[in-house]
Amino acid sequence: MKITKAVIPAAGLGTRVLPATKVMPKEMLPIVDKPAIQYIVEEAAASGITDILIITNRGKGFIEDHFDKAPVLEGILERDKRDDLLSTIKDLDKLANIHYIRQIDTLGLGHAISKAKSFVCGEPFAVLYGDDVVVGGDKPATKELIDAYGTYGKGVLGIKPVTKEAIRNYSSVKVDNIEGNIYKCTDMIEKPQTDEEVLSLYSILGRCVLPPEIFDILAHTKPGAKNEIQLTDAMRELAITEGMTAVEYTGTRYDIGNKFGIMQAAIEIGLNHPEIGTTLREYLKNFAKTL
Repeated sequence: MKITKAVIPAAGLGTRVLPATKVMPKEMLPIVDKPAIQYIVEEAAASGITDILIITNRGKGFIEDHFDKAPVLEGILERDKRDDLLSTIKDLDKLANIHYIRQIDTLGLGHAISKAKSFVCGEPFAVLYGDDVVVGGDKPATKELIDAYGTYGKGVLGIKPVTKEAIRNYSSVKVDNIEGNIYKCTDMIEKPQTDEEVLSLYSILGRCVLPPEIFDILAHTKPGAKNEIQLTDAMRELAITEGMTAVEYTGTRYDIGNKFGIMQAAIEIGLNHPEIGTTLREYLKNFAKTL
């Protein structure tokens, strides 16, 4: 089955990036000249996704405005013949059919995804976490996962290795290699706190493709880590009963939910930006001499 729907959970409060996120959603923080969520939507569209549900909450109206038309601004740019700037904003509303729903109570990622049941309408769907920007790679990360779903017919996790110290803040998955960067996943745990709980240093980072059966599992998933309904706990049941596929996607992932991740993304993506890349590279070389 062709996968054309994606869900982007973007209801988090962005507490790790305060005070910048007191008013501005973290998904709208800029990476060079585009808000983080635009990179995520563009990745989805490049992966063949035609319909996207963005799950928001109070104060996230900036996201909707960004992907809407801006007649006054577009008119001024047309009048001034600023076609270079006009082209960067004119067709944002055409990237995909973008829908919105609010997660009134922020009860965890699993709870947020459960809000997408009617949107998904019994189809497999992609999930692109609003905290994670992935760029580069052999193909868009979501496309790599969709291809694996087509080959193996099971839910797919996007994974990357993390450090032993960092694994306690993420999930840990039990994997066995199938071929190349493709693995079989049979177990997982959210935020392991002891060495014995760590199944591997591979963690689910920002991307997955899920079958519609996940909603029945979420309906009886009890609160876990942080007393929230964790998507990882629901996917664990799927992994244990049916098995899941895991793909170590080839792109570079940036955690824009923390200050260092935002800075890292701005620098590394900026180095490849056609307008400022060369200047930034020279600046960094010269600045490094003063460290």
